[in-house]
Amino acid sequence: MENAAPPLAGLRVLDLSRILAGPSAAQLLGDLGADVIKIEHPLGDDTRRWGPPDFEGSAAYYLACNRNKRSRVLDFKRPADRDALFSLLAGADVLLENFKVGDLARHGLDYPSLAPRFPRLVYCSITGFGQTGPEAGRAGYDALIQGMSGLMSITGPDRDHPTKVGVAVSDLGTGLYAVVAVLAALHERSRSGLGQHIDLALLDTQVAGLANVAMNFLCTGEVPRPLGDAHPTIVPYQSFATADRPLMLAVGSDLQFASLCAALGEPAWALDPRFVTNPARVAHRAELVARLQARLSQETRDHWLRVFAAAAPQFPHGPIRDLAEVAADPQVAHRNLFTTMDDGRTPCLKNPIHYSRTPIDRYRPPPRLDEHPDATWREDPV
Repeated sequence: MENAAPPLAGLRVLDLSRILAGPSAAQLLGDLGADVIKIEHPLGDDTRRWGPPDFEGSAAYYLACNRNKRSRVLDFKRPADRDALFSLLAGADVLLENFKVGDLARHGLDYPSLAPRFPRLVYCSITGFGQTGPEAGRAGYDALIQGMSGLMSITGPDRDHPTKVGVAVSDLGTGLYAVVAVLAALHERSRSGLGQHIDLALLDTQVAGLANVAMNFLCTGEVPRPLGDAHPTIVPYQSFATADRPLMLAVGSDLQFASLCAALGEPAWALDPRFVTNPARVAHRAELVARLQARLSQETRDHWLRVFAAAAPQFPHGPIRDLAEVAADPQVAHRNLFTTMDDGRTPCLKNPIHYSRTPIDRYRPPPRLDEHPDATWREDPV
């Protein structure tokens, strides 16, 4: 049976954003079937030049967040280009932008200027600190936000070595929030007939993303400390060295802990009052972790993985892999997570969403700068 049209077929998105948060949101909308036109300055998105590494002249960074789009160069300082943008806006459902607060207002392209003319437009602004407040005018980058949000204060081995997460989680998290917000606004528009302005800030989304750690602080007033790769309220939930390579344990219940102890040949540990419940294990973290480390270091990682695989009931465990090992993993290969785009050449990280009727099966390579100089809206549901 022929696949149905993609979920967002017919949705029209103008992507005026650069770098990662906005482009990743627009890419996800494109993956889901929206027609996305990437509007670029004549110099193009900065990430086009954020290499090496590069692939066939495009920086890998740019390739990561700009597939399933078309590129059209428009310079808002030129009246003809501004008129061309207004023509596109007449048929657009969504506009994504991440200009500094006030920049687009100088060209009459801010939401208050556009809303009377395009009342159905859902207009999503992504900035570092939001449209209001004492920091609203500041530029925001992921590394800065990781530091200012508190994320780096809880990441790393100790308080003296605050550590940035190895991927731009503040940008990517904001991109996901942007998609959620846009889709919800479109759903509301189906009732009211009106679009609205979405104000998203990297700082806001990263503070919200502290989740249980921030809630621990709000409930107790106690400032959380970094624990390396350990968990603040679950033990054992961290990496351990073995005789050769480390592994990860994520033991989330007392029953799982008892199974781990049996697999290690130390069933009495699960009966020890200091370790029998998770609150007790948290209180006696140092003693338990020392015992586990001493036992695990007696054998190799693969030995323990075989032993743990045979345990019943099972408890979460696994190797700590580098990306070459991830690429060779049978589960990753089965899910086809590392693939190529529709040209059969350009590397691609597959979208992780799996629909039963409308699979995501189009991966058009990110466009060259101004590859589609006459881009207008598609009539077909691509």
